[in-house]
Amino acid sequence: MFEDLRSQSFFADKNRAFWLLQSGGWTAYLLLRALSGLANSMGVGFILPAIIVTATGFSLSLLMAAAYRRVIVMKPVYTWTLTLLILGAASAVFSVLEVWAHATFYQPGWQPQGIEFLGAILLDFSVLGAWTGLYFGINYYLLLAEQTERMVNIARQANSAQLEMLRYQLNPHFLFNTLNSISTLVLLKQTERANAMLSRLASFLRYSLVGEREGLATVAQEAEALKLYLDIERTRFEARLRTRFDIAPDVMEARLPSLLLQPIVENAIKYAVTPSETGADIIIDARRIGARLVLTIADTGPGLAGSAGATGEGGNGGSTQVGLANIRDRLAQAYGGDHRFELADNVPQGLIVLIDIPYQTDVAAVGGAGAGAADGRSDQRADNRQGAPSQGTQTIAAQ
Repeated sequence: MFEDLRSQSFFADKNRAFWLLQSGGWTAYLLLRALSGLANSMGVGFILPAIIVTATGFSLSLLMAAAYRRVIVMKPVYTWTLTLLILGAASAVFSVLEVWAHATFYQPGWQPQGIEFLGAILLDFSVLGAWTGLYFGINYYLLLAEQTERMVNIARQANSAQLEMLRYQLNPHFLFNTLNSISTLVLLKQTERANAMLSRLASFLRYSLVGEREGLATVAQEAEALKLYLDIERTRFEARLRTRFDIAPDVMEARLPSLLLQPIVENAIKYAVTPSETGADIIIDARRIGARLVLTIADTGPGLAGSAGATGEGGNGGSTQVGLANIRDRLAQAYGGDHRFELADNVPQGLIVLIDIPYQTDVAAVGGAGAGAADGRSDQRADNRQGAPSQGTQTIAAQ
């Protein structure tokens, strides 16, 4: 039972929390009054009226709580006006019963005179006023916490919906190009190749549809999806499309937004493989650098100058430009400012795209602020731009 209490918030059960605070607070009040009377040599006989006074305060505060539950939801002017009236009436009743208990059980025949009567009212007003302050303070805190949690949930749902929208935006984008290629194969009566392409397309779309609800995938899953996509494109380009996967074993379970890399590979095929009679090489590299996951996709095409349309620097990038804009939006949604997305000329030839995000394996962690990058990652990024796999990486050659 105690483990359950420790594992949940104190106010998770509001009714239990109220009775614990109510009982504990008035028990402390009784002990304080009893010990104060004994310390002032008032004798053991003072304890009985102290018990009666405490029971009175306990009962009155329950009635006040019932009234405050209705008052707290009203407009502020009504809330504070009615609160003062309730507090004043309860204090008057409390002081009358306290005087009666004192005069009956401790000092028979005693009647407060002047300042003594005022002192009794002020003391009881202060006690019930403190109780009222705690009651409203705790309840306003709970209302604020509830509203904050509701707003966080709404923001999380909106963010998730936007991520899903950005994710599924890629499906019709890629589907159009693939179906157009299949249509061409059918017109050329290359039915076997068209059938193979349709089969691979079905496998790729199945991956995109059965992905996690959070829209995340591991690096291993993303690599498998890219291989499915490249198999589809290899039906068109055959030996002109040459690919290599250099993925470090320690990043296989790292998470990233699913289908994040596919538009980049499509961009490489469009601007590096398609225009060249000899085709081009595409290298997908993934490695961990400190607390960061660094992904690079390099090709041996014309570089930035030849793909200006895709980067938005000129010309008409068409659907590929939509894909790159989609990547920027998804990275911003998932990581805020804690990411890098860069395009640069590869050495000695081609284009390299770099994505630097926090290394995270927990689904709930994605979307939060990642840890800082290692100081030396710039030098290691330079190695990435050469398209050379680092020591200890796993090389997966696409068939």
